[in-house]
Amino acid sequence: MTTFNRRKFLHQMGASAAGFALSSCAIKGVTAPQGLSQAALAVEPVVDPSTLEKPNLTIGFVPVNDCAPFAIAYEKGFFRKYGLNVTLSREASWANSRDGIIFGRLDASPVVSGAVTNARIGAEGARHAPLCAAMTIHRHGNAMTMNKAMWNYGLRPWQDYKGDLEAFGRDFRGYFDSLPSEQRIWAVVLSSAIYEYFVRYLSAAAGVNSADEFRVIIIPPPQMVNNVRIGAMQAYMVAEPWNTRAITGNEGVGFTFAQGKELWYGHPDRLLGVMESFIEENPKTYRSLVKAMIEACQYCSDPKNRAEVAQYITSPSFTGAKPRKPGVPIDKFTRPAIVGEYDYGGFDNQKRKADDPYTTIFFDLPDKLAEIPGNHSTFLWQSQSIWLMTQATRWGQIKEFPKDAEQKARKAWRTELYREIAQEMGIECPKDDYKVEPAELFIDNKAFDPSDPVGYLNSFEIQANRPQRLYLS
Repeated sequence: MTTFNRRKFLHQMGASAAGFALSSCAIKGVTAPQGLSQAALAVEPVVDPSTLEKPNLTIGFVPVNDCAPFAIAYEKGFFRKYGLNVTLSREASWANSRDGIIFGRLDASPVVSGAVTNARIGAEGARHAPLCAAMTIHRHGNAMTMNKAMWNYGLRPWQDYKGDLEAFGRDFRGYFDSLPSEQRIWAVVLSSAIYEYFVRYLSAAAGVNSADEFRVIIIPPPQMVNNVRIGAMQAYMVAEPWNTRAITGNEGVGFTFAQGKELWYGHPDRLLGVMESFIEENPKTYRSLVKAMIEACQYCSDPKNRAEVAQYITSPSFTGAKPRKPGVPIDKFTRPAIVGEYDYGGFDNQKRKADDPYTTIFFDLPDKLAEIPGNHSTFLWQSQSIWLMTQATRWGQIKEFPKDAEQKARKAWRTELYREIAQEMGIECPKDDYKVEPAELFIDNKAFDPSDPVGYLNSFEIQANRPQRLYLS
């Protein structure tokens, strides 16, 4: 098979995405929220706006479930509580969300995990800039969707394989072998970020070299379902509700192969991104922003609030993901990943539902992630930034693993600053910046020890510029 030239493809990607966008139906009648609610106006500020360097902020969000903390901070008055007057800007894509920060249109915005790190290391396909983040917006809450043709070929949700990567690899490779090369396409939401790494990581774990077997393209989240429907790609990875929307009983164009938490349990998904200069020039404002977002994440994390959160983000101002049929609950698409009533779908009338309150993690952690004292979801582990750098190296987006990786991680993921802010709120944090990721948290049972990232990287048989060992179909 022909190996796709990544650099050439990235040059063509913008035009390709635009072409797919023209063939997709965007959500109609959507606008960012206008004006504060009565509930927000009733909140008494604990911070005087006049004491902040920049109390008026424009903050972005993307229409996926993880806009929930932004919606709640706005609706419940957490921004107002900390002296902030926020205008929310609904961004069309994750590239827009990232670039809005870099070019100064936005003061802050969520960014896909990997965008901050890769902006620092100069990864191919990433926008290079001094981006920073001090907190995670959420963990989990995303999934891989495969189309109906993949089901008909014999592919099934990962849980059906019962951990057999070789069996999955045979089915996966066999399906793509059955297609002409121009149809071997998997979509993600941003280049050089964790969703691309998950797609490539899964494929390699199953013995398939993604560089040879298929292309990875970039599509904005709301356009994923329709692009699968018209055959523009075979599979995609995106945040909810755009996986749930695809399954049988909803749009019926595909099924969920796996949630991201089945690839790496506890992985960071979205970070609150800002430019380094914003923190330096507006230290008090930044502290207020982080505090407001922490409280919003705590609100979203509380089981008593999740049903309300799921309903609230269905509005056209946020995800716009409401079913059109009368009598159908308005949160049919957003509820499963927020409340934890997750349905993988399928085309055999078998039930594949999983009740898990940690389908999306906003603050409180499940027991197997909470063993470290003070650990919680919004705390950033710099070691996880190092993992992202290993993947950028593995897939040829940088020439070699950075010799100053720890310094770059420290400058990009502002863990110490987060500790200071959390301490002001009475929130305990872990004392370390690094931790080992146990083998059982990864789909291939391969532990990550951040003290030896190069050894970890060299342990992979399938990676860029290395002879490949593939399972034969």
